[in-house]
Amino acid sequence: MEIPKFDETFLPILEILKTGKIFKTRDLIDEVKSRFYSRLSEEQLKQKTKSGDLLIDNRIAWGKSYLKKGGYVFFPQRGFVQITEKGKNHSSNLTIRDLENETSLFDFYKQEIPKSNTNTIPETKVSSPQDLIDEGFKRIEDDVKSELLTKLKGTNPYFFEKVVLKLLKKMGYGEFIETAKSGDGGIDGIINEDQLGLDKIYIQAKRFNDGKVRETDIRNFIGAMSGDTNKGVFVTTSDFDNKALEKARSAHHKIICIDGKKLVELMHQFNVGIQVKTTYEIKQVDEDFFDEQ
Repeated sequence: MEIPKFDETFLPILEILKTGKIFKTRDLIDEVKSRFYSRLSEEQLKQKTKSGDLLIDNRIAWGKSYLKKGGYVFFPQRGFVQITEKGKNHSSNLTIRDLENETSLFDFYKQEIPKSNTNTIPETKVSSPQDLIDEGFKRIEDDVKSELLTKLKGTNPYFFEKVVLKLLKKMGYGEFIETAKSGDGGIDGIINEDQLGLDKIYIQAKRFNDGKVRETDIRNFIGAMSGDTNKGVFVTTSDFDNKALEKARSAHHKIICIDGKKLVELMHQFNVGIQVKTTYEIKQVDEDFFDEQ
């Protein structure tokens, strides 16, 4: 079962409200989830929007708002919702198309639809404003990550090692020690997990443009680790083949493998090699402000 789009919550919302009972918005959302979306996985139920709201709650809330604009529900008082007569007599297959001619809310969604495909609803029409914002941010993030990985693959190997060590420090690990660039036995750096250096993590950073990290690379890394640690992080701009991953999993040491995709995700998350260009604010009415009247 997939997380519903906001317009797919129209009928469930109206089904809950059809008795005419006044619901608190929070109770309505919980009831809709319980009765219609209980088969969603725990991971899906915990998925959030870019603004930090639960995605399923956000979709139901937007569904409720659009139904109000269409005259199917109304808000008898702040934080409460109730069905209208129009809502009680809704069609058995209420869709976004049914609402789009009832309110100017949808004017900014309208796009020219090719005559050969007049039954197709543009993707934006079944996306809530929050969905559109999240999708826009995702596209920007994907472009930044792609460019970041290209940049990493074009750096020299020594600089790439410094990038990896800086990232681990930014992630909250202790001071790092760069090893000598010759005769280092395959170890590019050592991270002290604690300030006294009692626990160490050995680092191997491999910048590859093509090809994958192979089993022999993991085996050599394990062999280069001394007896004062059993923890290692192997980082690459490329990927690991299956035998390499299996070797890392079956080793007596704890070996973490970070491929190019995971690497740029971490760099993006911890702002390593990137900078914030623009900050946007999304505002909403402060309901508490009006409680004083």
